[in-house]
Amino acid sequence: MKQPQRPNFWQRDLVEGKDLRELTTLNLGPTHPATHGIFQNVLTLDGEIILDTEQTIGYIHRAFEKIAERRPFYQIPTLTDRMNYCSAPINNMGWHMTMEKLCGIELPKRAQYMRVVVMELARIADHIICNTIIGQDAGATTPFLYVYQWREKIYDIYEEICGARLTTNMGRIGGWQRDWNPLVWERIGGILKGLPPVLKEFEKMLVRNRIFMDRTVNCGPLSGERALAYGFTGPNLRACGVDYDVRVADAYSSYEEFDFVIPVGQSGDTYDRFMVRQQEMWESLSIIRQALDKLDAMTDKTSIHADVPDWMLPPKEEVYSAMEPLIWHFKIVMGETDVPAGEIYHCVEGGNGELGFYLVSDGGRTPFRLHLRRPCFIYYQAFPEMIKGSMLSDAILTMSSMNVIAGELDA
Repeated sequence: MKQPQRPNFWQRDLVEGKDLRELTTLNLGPTHPATHGIFQNVLTLDGEIILDTEQTIGYIHRAFEKIAERRPFYQIPTLTDRMNYCSAPINNMGWHMTMEKLCGIELPKRAQYMRVVVMELARIADHIICNTIIGQDAGATTPFLYVYQWREKIYDIYEEICGARLTTNMGRIGGWQRDWNPLVWERIGGILKGLPPVLKEFEKMLVRNRIFMDRTVNCGPLSGERALAYGFTGPNLRACGVDYDVRVADAYSSYEEFDFVIPVGQSGDTYDRFMVRQQEMWESLSIIRQALDKLDAMTDKTSIHADVPDWMLPPKEEVYSAMEPLIWHFKIVMGETDVPAGEIYHCVEGGNGELGFYLVSDGGRTPFRLHLRRPCFIYYQAFPEMIKGSMLSDAILTMSSMNVIAGELDA
């Protein structure tokens, strides 16, 4: 009698009409610590091999787009904070630039360079979080604890600028409400001096580490063609070999004046995503240095916002002592500034990719319609394809390397 063949480990082969495998359904999330956010994957496993997965999102959906239709334009930045909260200042600046594009506001160079500095600091903070957590999920706790403290040092800078650390609500439509104090510039200099040796040591611990490479090389790969088909942007797209960066493709805030390299990978796997973000931190440090050099070379060291009294709050001492500034203060805060009717789209290079704002204004006090292009929501759709056929432990690392932020995913 012919003996039946053993079932293929990777496929649903039937033996005498029966599937001999024991399949397991596993909930990865919504509250599993390895998901780094509130979202769920229902995995179908054969042992530790992933056969299928179904995503469930929306656990922290807060209807930001609908809320924005009921808020004055001036009050919307607090919504953007709570999307990718790992790099909130980039979200803030993206919204301010969207409104400036609608209203035809042009910022002085000093204000633009200051925005570049804070956006690149935010990018570094975002990438520190992602890359140290990749190491942590691969079993390397020391790099995580060692490097993560530099995110807090960047948050110290945020706190000096705006009084907040995580949800920053930083800057204003039209520029900056007030100039940065000397402690801000001192702490930025401390980042430029102290972070490079730490990054080098971090790379020595992981980049050529045999265990780390075994865990990340060929883990969750995706081709450039598939990434483009899904609509990938940001580090996850560049890791697939596509050198698209909004700062270059559609420059804003004078990024065209800066010299930097767009890092790209080859195979689009977890290792490439790690390395692209690592190199981007070095490029961000270079951009910050260039911005500080440009600021030092400027003769005008006082212009921190455009001449737009409709958007910039009057000085407090004037509000407390004169009627006209008090009136303007209330008009701005209550959203009584005239806004032109129009339909625009503006995007910035967020920590995770192209962060876009599609704004429709009917000339009223609030947006008629606002749509947020959240990079996480778009590239998370590819997660099932990236992990099918891999092991459960690889799914965790793949998710970490994609840097899925639940706040941005759901919005």
